[in-house]
Amino acid sequence: MTPEIRRAAAGDAAALTRMMHESAAYAGAYARILDGYAVTPDQIARDHVFVAEEDAVLGFYSLTLEPEAELDLLFVAEHAQGRGIGRLLMDHLRTTAAALGISSIRIVSHPPALGFYEASGAVRIGTKPASGKVGWERPILDLAIG
Repeated sequence: MTPEIRRAAAGDAAALTRMMHESAAYAGAYARILDGYAVTPDQIARDHVFVAEEDAVLGFYSLTLEPEAELDLLFVAEHAQGRGIGRLLMDHLRTTAAALGISSIRIVSHPPALGFYEASGAVRIGTKPASGKVGWERPILDLAIG
């Protein structure tokens, strides 16, 4: 069965926040980047947030447009890893961006996700230095649309 992708609703905020905080990719030292962070109903209303679901939400992404198009969040539930949900969300992201007339999307990647984004067609263009509660450098990528 192929998951359905739909626009997130305000009522999804708690489930999306929980999915982020349960991510094994953000365990240990990486956990502090999510300290105090929650997906909010306002964020869902403002940004382009989409969820993949079957009987439950399996993953989601958030595309922001200001000051430039950027993939703000992309998470896949731990139990759904390896099923192609991330690839499905990336394909949907490209379709959404193309419909909005966006030619490229900036991605500031979580370091363990770099290989996934490169395999999805994004090209590394730089590095964001450590700052604040983010004590590690993060790869910056560009995902061409079209």
